[in-house]
Amino acid sequence: MDKATVRLRLEDISYAYPDGTQALQDINLSVRKGEFAGVLGANGSGKSTLLKVMDGLIRDFKGQVLLDGAEVRKLAPKEIYRKVGLVFQNPDDQLFAPSVFEDVAFGPLNMGFTEKDVSERVHNALEAVGMEGQAKKGINRLSFGQKKRISIAGLLAMGHEILLLDEPTAGLDPMGEYRMMGLLTGLNRERGVTIVMATHSVDLVPIFLNRLYILSKGRIKRGGLPEEVFTAPREMAEVKLRLPHIAELIWKLKNEDGMKLDKIPLTVGEARKMLLHLLEKDGNQ
Repeated sequence: MDKATVRLRLEDISYAYPDGTQALQDINLSVRKGEFAGVLGANGSGKSTLLKVMDGLIRDFKGQVLLDGAEVRKLAPKEIYRKVGLVFQNPDDQLFAPSVFEDVAFGPLNMGFTEKDVSERVHNALEAVGMEGQAKKGINRLSFGQKKRISIAGLLAMGHEILLLDEPTAGLDPMGEYRMMGLLTGLNRERGVTIVMATHSVDLVPIFLNRLYILSKGRIKRGGLPEEVFTAPREMAEVKLRLPHIAELIWKLKNEDGMKLDKIPLTVGEARKMLLHLLEKDGNQ
């Protein structure tokens, strides 16, 4: 497969809960090999439901989900889980074994790998998430952030090439958020893992993600590069979100204070470069 290969494609996806509430409606999106994509939405927008549809956990939807061109409902669960894995928002919903090794090894063991292969997969997975040397540690002795890493390791040990993550930074302090995003970025860029992340954290998105979809009331409102998706504060407020803090500041400087700025930067680094250029330009006049 080349880098432009579509791994996951959702076509006209709609889904209603048993009580009749419409959770998803007319969803169309594609995830290409090697992408780090995000689904950004407020609580209740349908993000978790969308990930479950992608993973094959929800099957009674309208439309179709294609995994490497094959309809997921026509695939056996093992065929899906050899490629795609979902990391739940709360790691305690995912981890169940007494020790780190046992939990990470559970998937490969059930896939029929030899004891030697399982040990190697566990070692490599723990190394990938920065938890090497922790195999014997009890799950109940891990921090919340470490539990999230072990949840990811369990999927990597099974050989998953596509990770679906539901609010991976939820419950973490600011430093923990950046460590988690650094881990995911490393998996994506250095190991080629395709990632789809559901989140409501607008400040992390422009720093790490290369494609973004905004989900509101079960519908995709916009999609594209972060700089294409983030627009004016009023438009973001309509979907119960806001601009990244730095972007909102620059937007106000441009639109309310009359500063001559060509574009709205989304990160501190971009804003710093723009403002320094502006100051240098004014100083030379």
